[in-house]
Amino acid sequence: MTNLKITRTTLSDGRELIYFDQPGTPDRTAPDERGLPRVETDSWMRRDPLTGEWAIYAAHRQNRTFLPPANEDPLAPTLPGQKPSEIPEANYQVVVFENRFPSLSMHQSVAVDYDPRVDGEDLFERAPALARCEVVCFTPDADGSFKDLPLERKRALIDVWAHRTAEFSAIDEVKAVFPFENRGEEIGVTLHHPHGQIYSYPFVPPRTAAIAQRAGEHREAHGTELFDDIIGAEQRAATRVIEDSEHFCVFTPAAAKWPLEVMVMAKRAVPDFAALTEKEKDDLARICHKLFAAVDHFFEGVDRTPYIAAWNQAPVDTPADGRFHLQLFSLMRSPNRMKFLAGSESGMGAWINDTTPETIAATIKEHYA
Repeated sequence: MTNLKITRTTLSDGRELIYFDQPGTPDRTAPDERGLPRVETDSWMRRDPLTGEWAIYAAHRQNRTFLPPANEDPLAPTLPGQKPSEIPEANYQVVVFENRFPSLSMHQSVAVDYDPRVDGEDLFERAPALARCEVVCFTPDADGSFKDLPLERKRALIDVWAHRTAEFSAIDEVKAVFPFENRGEEIGVTLHHPHGQIYSYPFVPPRTAAIAQRAGEHREAHGTELFDDIIGAEQRAATRVIEDSEHFCVFTPAAAKWPLEVMVMAKRAVPDFAALTEKEKDDLARICHKLFAAVDHFFEGVDRTPYIAAWNQAPVDTPADGRFHLQLFSLMRSPNRMKFLAGSESGMGAWINDTTPETIAATIKEHYA
């Protein structure tokens, strides 16, 4: 791991905050003077008996902060004479802290003899949603973007994701770790300030579980790794490959669901950020530096393409059943027009795309430099 300076502190309500800085940065000593009440959440989950999937219930999030005015930006550094924010220091490089309104949390009291059933029915399983959610702030500039970060900051952020993935994975309850970034009100962001998040789950979420199942079935049927075979097939076709670097293959999947979708998949059997080598991290930072810039040129007349950057990692307990990859996609289908998940997508989970993967890849390649 790059030699980042790591400073741990605690906010006034008991949540942990961690500064990640370049060596030589002055010590971080500013206290949180807001006097917030102690954090106590109530997150539960229930399993759908029809699909076997877990749904999370976090009623305390109903009144969370929503698109506050600029002078109340909770992710801005705390400057003299201004309202204190979540970040006590007057400046920062990368900061990670526990979400104030988490979907899943370790800050909750759970009775040892809680009823694992809903309404006493064995068919309806329930359990406390014990895990950890964090906010990742990578720029003090409220008008900035991940794309605009210098290459060095992107590289440092990859180290931060690796650090947090390793610590999350060590929590007994955690079965999967998911770093991601939502950008754009069209996506549903509740804070204008650019930031990412990390969710951990006490179960393996549906996409991760489906990938793991397919990988196992492919291995049993063919004796090869699904991820290697996907990369090989994309390389041979070459029609959707955007870059084929030493450590990663950048491509639009042959069965892309979204109007804009790009995948960055590790060529080595790497389960997560924490398992990347220094050279792989360097390569990944370079790719991200080009890819996110290209995404902002995808739609004519759109300067800030709304997107979700979903960093897929293998299940914590079965690392061989996953492969580290980025799925970067947008719900925008044409300039300033969004794709709504209507009947087929929302009701049946059957996607209909209004473009082709080959067209998506060709458009990205026009601006990928």
